Amino acid sequence: MVFVHGGGWKRGDKDMMQDSAKPEHWQEQGYAVASLNYRLVPDNTVEQQAADVANAVAWLKARAGTLGFDGERIALVGHSAGAHLVALVGTDPQYLRGAGLAMNDVASVLPLDGAAYNVPDQMDENAWLMGDTYRQAIGEDPVRQRALSPNLHAAAPNAPAFLILHVQRGDARRQSRELAQRLNAAGTPASVQEFRGRGLRGHRQINQRLGEADYPATPVVDAFLARIFTE
Repeated sequence: MVFVHGGGWKRGDKDMMQDSAKPEHWQEQGYAVASLNYRLVPDNTVEQQAADVANAVAWLKARAGTLGFDGERIALVGHSAGAHLVALVGTDPQYLRGAGLAMNDVASVLPLDGAAYNVPDQMDENAWLMGDTYRQAIGEDPVRQRALSPNLHAAAPNAPAFLILHVQRGDARRQSRELAQRLNAAGTPASVQEFRGRGLRGHRQINQRLGEADYPATPVVDAFLARIFTE
């Protein structure tokens, strides 16, 4: 399980994962767990961040024997901006190829309550709320906005399977469903599921509570991983 933190592309740290139930739960399930740092904007670009994620996967995979995990069964999980990054790495081949990997070197991708899967659409809807964050990270160039939109890269090839989770936020709901539809149309199995929670509280909750036995997303993720890792 390789986790990519959120923070609007401009803040955050790999240690944020320790504030959630995920690491302990996944380890109890028998999974090795890694949490990544990546370079932050504005000193670096989102393209570099996606490359950092891909390079980290390559680094881990090359050391699977030493670290004691199965390098053929790697799941990428990301929350918020991290969800955007794992979706981008799982749909745009340039990042994994740049790290010397193929798309099927990642077994599955699990974005948690992300957005900016379709950046032009995101900018149109949320310019009043998060516009400064999107402009700082992605900018105003429509060509670059499209290039950084996972939904617009969902034609094959993609990572082999996606489970896209979101709470009750309109932009996350619409863009998650669009991503799943485009992936399925391309022949990439993708499912999407909504969980209770609104606003920033719900956005944080899906990240912090995933792994808790009584949080509804936990058994959904567990079942998905059990199926993906045994196929």
